[in-house]
Amino acid sequence: MAKVSVIPARQQVQVIDGVSRERKKRVCAYCRVSTDTEEQLTSYEAQVTYYENYIRSKPEYEFAGIFADEGITGTNTKHRVEFNRMIEAALAGQFDMIITKSISRFARNTLDCLKYVRLLKEKGIGVYFEKENIDTLDSKGEVLLTILSSLAQDESRNISENSRWGIVRRFQQGKVRVNHKRFLGYDKDENGELIINEQEAAVVRRIYDEYLGGLGYKSIALKLEAEGIRNGSGKVKWHDSNIKQILTNEKYMGDALLQKTITVDFLTHKRVKNKGEAQQYYVEDSHPAIISKEVFQKVQE
Repeated sequence: MAKVSVIPARQQVQVIDGVSRERKKRVCAYCRVSTDTEEQLTSYEAQVTYYENYIRSKPEYEFAGIFADEGITGTNTKHRVEFNRMIEAALAGQFDMIITKSISRFARNTLDCLKYVRLLKEKGIGVYFEKENIDTLDSKGEVLLTILSSLAQDESRNISENSRWGIVRRFQQGKVRVNHKRFLGYDKDENGELIINEQEAAVVRRIYDEYLGGLGYKSIALKLEAEGIRNGSGKVKWHDSNIKQILTNEKYMGDALLQKTITVDFLTHKRVKNKGEAQQYYVEDSHPAIISKEVFQKVQE
């Protein structure tokens, strides 16, 4: 019978001042809260403090930093600056393990979650999820992770659907929410209601007058550019599409067509033009008008 000898595993060591010592595991933490409300910011600060103290309290760990995103949704990683910076640092070999509160803090998108976990695992970097007690370097980790991250994704879908229900409910009540930052002619008051910006409104009225006077999109745009007048984005460059959008926007006569666009994917947040797939709501006299209804209708004709 063959003789079998066991060769024990060797602990990783590092040499400091000529002395060999057991190598500590370099550990960082990732924290995230999904809104920027005061209550959630308190949670964010608490997470950062907790994880720094937690890592430093472990003699076998070496603190490798905290990566934290605040006020960012977890359904995709595209806009999570700190998350992406952490992944780059990990792949560059700057630490050995990431600790995070739960799968839903790390990612609510199953594909993203598994993608990054596997990418890190190939480099020998583990992710430890405290709530679920999962270490991704453990052999059972990926099976549990697949199940639990699917549940987290489903939770995200429910949150998205509840949020959409609230928005539609406001539409049904005639409550108009407009992003005024690129909306030439309007500002918002302290209550969030649209108010007319008279200087910008004069430009809007001029566009309507010149169009009814026989000028086309291109001619109006060139005149405005030549005079250095800024568009809704604050730029001097005017395009035909800028003029067309102003001349066809019912909000300039004080009305509002709601749900012009719809979100078709809660993970990517992709929005498309609503071509009848969802109900729309038309609210008359929802805010002060810059253009009379008669002038608006003449322009449409």
